[in-house]
Amino acid sequence: MGEMRKITAFVPADLIDSSLRITGEGVSETLRKALRDMNHAWACRELLAMGGTLDLEADGTTLAELREDKAYDWDGSTDR
Repeated sequence: MGEMRKITAFVPADLIDSSLRITGEGVSETLRKALRDMNHAWACRELLAMGGTLDLEADGTTLAELREDKAYDWDGSTDR
């Protein structure tokens, strides 16, 4: 999980109470989940903003090759 940081936060009681019911976990785990979800949402927005601009063939592997029935170890070689 990495380095931990102890925090003090003022959060509306009803927000904490409803979040605890939803997760079924304690305050710390509920806050960790909320922060992970926020990071995930940000990453999704960033990917969507790229609008298909990612060059999937940058390493020389074509999409047709990726579609073949092969297992890749992501350096271009195959396991089969």
